[in-house]
Amino acid sequence: MSAALLEVRHLAVGYGDVQVVWNVDLAVPQGDVVALIGSNGAGKSTILRALSGLLQPTGGRIVFNGEEVRAASPLDFVRRGLIHVPEGRRLFAGLSVLDNLMLGAYGRSDRGAISADIERVFDLFPRLRERRRQDAVTLSGGEQQMCAIGRGLMAAPRLLLIDELSLGLAPKVVDELIEALRKVNAAGTSLLVVEQDVATALEFADHAYVIDQGRSVAAGTAAEILRDPSVRAAYLGI
Repeated sequence: MSAALLEVRHLAVGYGDVQVVWNVDLAVPQGDVVALIGSNGAGKSTILRALSGLLQPTGGRIVFNGEEVRAASPLDFVRRGLIHVPEGRRLFAGLSVLDNLMLGAYGRSDRGAISADIERVFDLFPRLRERRRQDAVTLSGGEQQMCAIGRGLMAAPRLLLIDELSLGLAPKVVDELIEALRKVNAAGTSLLVVEQDVATALEFADHAYVIDQGRSVAAGTAAEILRDPSVRAAYLGI
């Protein structure tokens, strides 16, 4: 692995008195794509919420770009360039596609670069350009996911967290999203992707962690995880 942009050690997270994640270690190397895979309810989304400040961990360390950030607020994470695309897209009803995208750039100070970044998002997702004046929540599911990812990109991320990239989407749309994200990654943005479709995740990622009942049960390169007999049996039916 190259130097870690994000390093997590012994992470513990819960909701009130209910602990959901125990002692999880993971790292996202600079410039890489990392997948968190596992069944529904395994704790993957909870991990992402802790990594973006939406939940305060009860234990462990989160180091981003060499600095301890476990106690940081969501706004602090955004300012540092760690951006979370949530499950369910969470677009703003009553606002156009363009307005939703512009909200992603709300905290930026480099105003002169924002127009160029809008064009880059539209180049990645041409359908958003066609529908830029349309109410974002009236888009199809795939187009809404494009808009949610585009909004995240407008925050100029160093690391983009994407929760359930393919959930509820047709395979053709998922292929389009992955192709766009390959371009985003090639341009220098690291990615941490939560995905229930294990085959899709392992085809896309450089490295992967398998999460089961709040614990990391396997880790390695995507190719190593794909060859793991327990992963093949549990998640691929092989």
